[in-house]
Amino acid sequence: MTTPSASGFGATLGAQGSQGLPQRPEGWPIGSFEDYESAQHAVDSLSDEEDFPVDDITIVGVNLMQVERVTSRLSWGKVLSGGAISGAWMGVFFGLLVGLFTNEFLGPLALGAAMGALFGLISVAIPYGAMKGRRDFASTTQIVAGRYDVLSKPRSAQRGREILSRKNWSSRK
Repeated sequence: MTTPSASGFGATLGAQGSQGLPQRPEGWPIGSFEDYESAQHAVDSLSDEEDFPVDDITIVGVNLMQVERVTSRLSWGKVLSGGAISGAWMGVFFGLLVGLFTNEFLGPLALGAAMGALFGLISVAIPYGAMKGRRDFASTTQIVAGRYDVLSKPRSAQRGREILSRKNWSSRK
């Protein structure tokens, strides 16, 4: 399934079968890479070849892992101040909208910021308090692969291997 864009390029969203179920990738391996960026560069090298059918290519992440990186320690002060600031910004936005329609900016802006800050405080205090100290850190989560294989349909696999080998992209680890 692809999404069309104004320039005519499409972004692949995922291979799906006739019933919309995910399908296993098909093709012969033409390269294996330690990181996604290297696999992407290899495919870009293949696309630089005018007559190579890049629509035969699939990048497959193998050995998927969920990685959670801790970014900071949380405390009541950080949680409440973050909630108040976030809520105040939302309140300022709504205050400006009201001000556009009433031609009075200062009152709606101040009220919006104050009410937004209050709502922001409440909306973060309740969930954080309910955790009772079980998760006193902030983090980001992403899915990464142990390696990235570049597969090609059989009709162009040998040529793809030759191109990557010639450009020294065959296997970077």
